[in-house]
Amino acid sequence: MLTTLTRPDSGEAEPLPLQIRRDLLAAIREGKLIHGAKLPSSRAAAEVLQVSRTTINTAYDLLRAEGVLTVRPGAAPAVVAPANPRRPKMTTRLPLSDRGGRLSTDLRRSGDSRKKGVMSPGIPDEALFPRSEWATALRRVSRRLQGGMSGYDMHYGLPELRQILAERLTADRGLRADPERILVTCGTQASLAMLAQVMADPGDIAAMEDPGYLGARAAFSGAGLAIAPVPVDDEGICAELIPDAARIVYVTPSNQYPLGIRMSLQRRMTLLERARRHNTLIIEDDYDSEFHWRGREIAALAGYGSGEVAYLGSAAKVLMPALRIAWLLLPDWLVEPARMAQRNLGILANIHAQAALADLMRTGRYRAHLRRISRAYEERGHALAEALCSIPGLTIRPPDGGVQLALQFHEKRDEAAILAALAAGGFHPAPLSPCSSTGQTGFIVGFANATPDRIARFREILNRETGAARRACGS
Repeated sequence: MLTTLTRPDSGEAEPLPLQIRRDLLAAIREGKLIHGAKLPSSRAAAEVLQVSRTTINTAYDLLRAEGVLTVRPGAAPAVVAPANPRRPKMTTRLPLSDRGGRLSTDLRRSGDSRKKGVMSPGIPDEALFPRSEWATALRRVSRRLQGGMSGYDMHYGLPELRQILAERLTADRGLRADPERILVTCGTQASLAMLAQVMADPGDIAAMEDPGYLGARAAFSGAGLAIAPVPVDDEGICAELIPDAARIVYVTPSNQYPLGIRMSLQRRMTLLERARRHNTLIIEDDYDSEFHWRGREIAALAGYGSGEVAYLGSAAKVLMPALRIAWLLLPDWLVEPARMAQRNLGILANIHAQAALADLMRTGRYRAHLRRISRAYEERGHALAEALCSIPGLTIRPPDGGVQLALQFHEKRDEAAILAALAAGGFHPAPLSPCSSTGQTGFIVGFANATPDRIARFREILNRETGAARRACGS
């Protein structure tokens, strides 16, 4: 009987006693061994299974420690099992909360949740990741003792990383950055979700650019906010159309997502004045701030503010999203509430990743890497825009920065059919329509991994499919 329940194999990586314990425990749970069933003595079991008595005794001791076996001198080991080990599965689903329903809704469907790959927006070229420099930094910092920081002290970020971030934001983005106003989180998405919950109640209004970033929409919707789409023109978000009751306004002023517009200085001043007048928090997502190729004439929006802007940045594009490192620069009045909310929500960044990033920044390796990839992305972005600009029926804005550009159809098209053809060719851009409340169609195309061969093939497929769509519509 015992051999039908367990057959320990010395060739497996798992030790023999653990194999026996695993198999017998499974037999008890499945009802093959019922309550009171007797097992062979350690001597008899050892002979049957052809293992040592020590192996059997160890396995029996493990089962006894788990409370499923009684072992007494002079008596056969007896199984202790519930009367009905085969617990019936629930036949009904427990209802989600209203918040759970919102959080589990895929607002990126047919958008950013599509299969990622070649020409996907927002994804840096993994081949350019500085593997050697990162590995060296990670080895160096992981040897350090962090004291209270290895627990939950200063959960809002390593002091050395917040200090170097403050220096960089001051020098590169024109901000008055105090390290005490910086929080390090595990991603921009987490930062958005936290700010939404701290600054607004369910039913409050969050205004955002239209078309706009689906991740922000998901964060605000998950917090139960009502989203007010605000049109974007050639100067950025139309600030005068923002609802007076909006508690939050989300903007990407340096490189509007997804259209690539840079907000004008006059529009920035109008937006800031409107926020001060109506007690609104502006969330500035400076997601591509490292990749600006058209001068530095306009600093980050937060640099012109006086306490109404929460500034967001991350290492996702310069390094990779999977490192899960982002930061916020907050107004003084918001720092303490946000720190406590961050701790309560548990959106904390890995300590060694923080230390490694600080090391790269302090030694200059981060900036050298940034210069290298910025040149590569600029060349690829302009090459892609140049290749696609001759396709009829499309508006293409040459990129001023970032790692993606938007293609807008002059007339509404069937994005799904064209996306399917592009996917068959190995390309995975995102459709533009999910980002727009007006049904604007087109694509958001990443160019971080756009080689000349890929650009040529992408153009060939896109030109063929859009041409077929135009002929079908008689245009």
